[in-house]
Amino acid sequence: MTSRLQALCCEAEDPSRVAGFWAGLLGRELVEDAPGVLLPGDETQVGLRFVPGRPPRTGPERVHLHMTSSEAVDQQQQVATALQLGACHLDVGQRPEEGHVVLGDPEGNAFCVIEAGNVFLAGCGLLGELACEGTRGVGQFWSAALGWPLVWDQDEETAVQSPRGGTKVAWGGPPVAAPRGRERQWFELVPSEGDQQTEIDRLVGLGATRLKVAASGSVSLADPDGNAFTLRPG
Repeated sequence: MTSRLQALCCEAEDPSRVAGFWAGLLGRELVEDAPGVLLPGDETQVGLRFVPGRPPRTGPERVHLHMTSSEAVDQQQQVATALQLGACHLDVGQRPEEGHVVLGDPEGNAFCVIEAGNVFLAGCGLLGELACEGTRGVGQFWSAALGWPLVWDQDEETAVQSPRGGTKVAWGGPPVAAPRGRERQWFELVPSEGDQQTEIDRLVGLGATRLKVAASGSVSLADPDGNAFTLRPG
């Protein structure tokens, strides 16, 4: 048994507005699905869920998105579309010679439009990567939790990807920022098969810590780096 990564959940002051931005940028439909608004993924692309919550904190979040482009004009068009939908340019210390473009969504959450020809994200689809802070150990945990092979494991950096391809999830290795209290982003899982309790027991056996049960039936756990995630009923 494994878990399926249904979505990256993000808190937003105005979930409908932010979800509408990402729907327009990724060409996805919006689904009102409590809690919040869901942009469903598919077998190769990770979904996004936006829920009511706090405004962005000062400084980078633990997870940011990388969009891919097929050629230079495609990257330029993606940036132009994002700006038209309400994005803004961000300066996070990137150097002029770097090919990616850093933008902020309507609530200032950073994401990157990656230059064409990036070998690491080749064939990953439009939402190419969830780039995360995290240790090598947490990459190994998520590989086992999702049943996704490690497609990168060098210099304490790791990445996993579904056997079907698509969006990669990567962790940058040390230094990893100290915990800052409850995070505004978390992974949302559902059991691929079987019952929720059996999957909880498996995840705890892999190194997760059980935190709490919500009224909806979702169970909150923490991965070995202390990042909370949820397991919804199957």
